[in-house]
Amino acid sequence: MLPALLVCLSALFLFALEWRPVGYLAMAAGIGLCVWLDRVLLPDLLLISVGLVIVSTVSVCADVGWANMVLLGTVLTLAVAVPYLLSRFGYGDHAVRFRWLSGERWNKRMIAYLVAVPAIGWVVLPFYFLRSGAYLNWPSLQDGTEVARFFVGVNYMGWWDELFFICTVFALLSRHFSFWHANVLQAIVFVSFLWELGYQSWGPALTLPFALLQAYLFMRTRSLLYVLCVHLLFDVVVFLSIVHARHPDALPIFWV
Repeated sequence: MLPALLVCLSALFLFALEWRPVGYLAMAAGIGLCVWLDRVLLPDLLLISVGLVIVSTVSVCADVGWANMVLLGTVLTLAVAVPYLLSRFGYGDHAVRFRWLSGERWNKRMIAYLVAVPAIGWVVLPFYFLRSGAYLNWPSLQDGTEVARFFVGVNYMGWWDELFFICTVFALLSRHFSFWHANVLQAIVFVSFLWELGYQSWGPALTLPFALLQAYLFMRTRSLLYVLCVHLLFDVVVFLSIVHARHPDALPIFWV
């Protein structure tokens, strides 16, 4: 557990605190301890570390400039693709996989939750962004092209979150630890990344339950498509809330 905890805590230093050298030291300490304590865990912990190092090579602060979108999109894609390819063709296993459907029909509770997600977001997200001032961590959205690029960026980030934090980090950790241990560890990484992205102030009060719940839903449904639908529905309200915060007269659909 300690090696995995150190590697996951490295995300706190790499992303939330932006103390890159400390983050790399924590990661190296975790890998070193894993070599000594748990050789079975080591290959999967290396895959997680590779992904974290790749992400840490760029700033993930929101910026909808064309150059930054191309750069960040490329780096984040590599952070998912490289661990997948190493697992599939280097280790010869299927530890990292993107299982879209479980083969079971979505029940009424699952569908009801999909309806509830944007409603919950409508109540909570505008209050968070406006009262905390966190919307200022996102671009000013001065014209339609910036709004369009922002919409694309928000949706891409929602896809990437599920592919990396759930299908990669959580899936790899859950091979070695109980569900809740693996879930808490991936949530440390997830919330740290979202802090640098812009969910600051009391944002972790929202992002931590969200990260834990997404892994729980994935564990219960075994459907990437379902958790992705949940995430993207929530992100639609994130997008609309930030646009509203920047231009309240243009989108008067919220109660705040």
